[in-house]
Amino acid sequence: PTGINFSKYDGIHVDVSGSNAPPPIDSFENSGLNQHLLSNIEHSKYTKPTPVQKYAIPIILQKRDLMACAQTGSGKTVSILLHLAAFLIPIVNDLITDRNLPNNADQMTQEPLAIVVAPTRELVIQIGSEARKFSYDSTIRADVLYGGTSTNYQSNRIKRGCHILAATPGRLLDFVDKGKVSFSQLRYLILDEADRMLDMGFSPAIRKMVEHPSMPEKGVRQTLMFSATFPEEIQKMASEFMHNYLFLTVGIVGAANADVEQTFFKVQQFDKRQKLLSILKESGMYLVLKFFSTDRTLVFVEQKRNADFIASLCSQSNIPTTSIHGDRLQREREEALRDFRTGKMPVLVATAVAARGLDIRDVRHVINYDLPQTIDEYVHRIGRTGRVGNLGKATSFYDPDSDRPLVWSLKKILIDAQQPVPDWLSEEADLAGDSSVQFSGRGGFGARDVRNKGRGRQVNADNAFDNVSSAPASTFNEAAGDDDAWD
Repeated sequence: PTGINFSKYDGIHVDVSGSNAPPPIDSFENSGLNQHLLSNIEHSKYTKPTPVQKYAIPIILQKRDLMACAQTGSGKTVSILLHLAAFLIPIVNDLITDRNLPNNADQMTQEPLAIVVAPTRELVIQIGSEARKFSYDSTIRADVLYGGTSTNYQSNRIKRGCHILAATPGRLLDFVDKGKVSFSQLRYLILDEADRMLDMGFSPAIRKMVEHPSMPEKGVRQTLMFSATFPEEIQKMASEFMHNYLFLTVGIVGAANADVEQTFFKVQQFDKRQKLLSILKESGMYLVLKFFSTDRTLVFVEQKRNADFIASLCSQSNIPTTSIHGDRLQREREEALRDFRTGKMPVLVATAVAARGLDIRDVRHVINYDLPQTIDEYVHRIGRTGRVGNLGKATSFYDPDSDRPLVWSLKKILIDAQQPVPDWLSEEADLAGDSSVQFSGRGGFGARDVRNKGRGRQVNADNAFDNVSSAPASTFNEAAGDDDAWD
């Protein structure tokens, strides 16, 4: 089923912990933002702030460090663009009102005032696109750095001047090591999808950044971290980078979006292909060869080689399908995303590279061909549908031979979302017993501040989502170098 369903967000809980938190804003117009920025916000089709924006914007404007996480579907991962606005709007406001904003054009070493670090190239491009929209027709320049593209091309681009820089960790450190980028003038350091970067192999790179000789100390720079989960050990690590930070949670972090109808099939590995084809054909995907459809289906697999194989299998069955994974060239990844977004290929088979950071609108159905290894990743995956109050559907293939460690958590997610639990899944959970991965995962999903568990200021934000109107009209600049900031 599809349709807008804002009523489920009435009474959503917002939790702010830490000292002297500012009150939330109730509208962009009454937030004290610069008039030029307000015009760009309106032009970007943002009309009223979401809960994460209501609380994060005044916190950042007050020059406080912030660790923010929000329920899938509550404004952080409900639409990637909505949470990008939560930190980009106050940063652009600071720079756009700075009468002494440096003109760093033609400098061999660029000294950005704000750096946003994100784990994927696609997310970096989206951040750069949104930054250009909010700073449109101003002296602020935003640019991007990511792997898979010529370093000479990117070097020449940022020499034109760069106040806001979005970058992947590896490419950013490469430019810093070569003297092309310096942290010396940095005001804002933002880590997006912070839990993934700190917990999935990016920790040394992040530590190298914050400990770099040119990096201003914490308390001098402002550090912002955004994520959908913050397990306790990740919070403890991140707190080393932050000064007197506020901890913001919106909704129940780590819970699945109740607007996503979750369905499970017990399927052995060798039966998955036929089951997938059957589901796609039943949904009418083969009809798009004759009739255009705006619906999108996102299929997740664990192995790169499976992504291309299954995409080819579906295409041979008259279901237009493309794929995206880490081994594809950057231009191939962008072409696949473009084909998916335009509806040319309404089915996208993806590995985890697409599970985070991509805002793909009109995803009506997420299929977990392979369930992920962690329950956190499951929540993120099905969060690709059911966004901004739209009803979505998630279908997962459960293989008893490989997925039993997740079964207890899957059962609990269904119960918490008030959705029926299949009898066979309950039996699997009973069989798994204590060997199953418990719902708290790696030290917990991070729904509370580890500094003072249970003592945060909880706000019952009644009608918080009555203020959600529309997501931005544009979601992606395929070519990061487009001069048209409005896509």
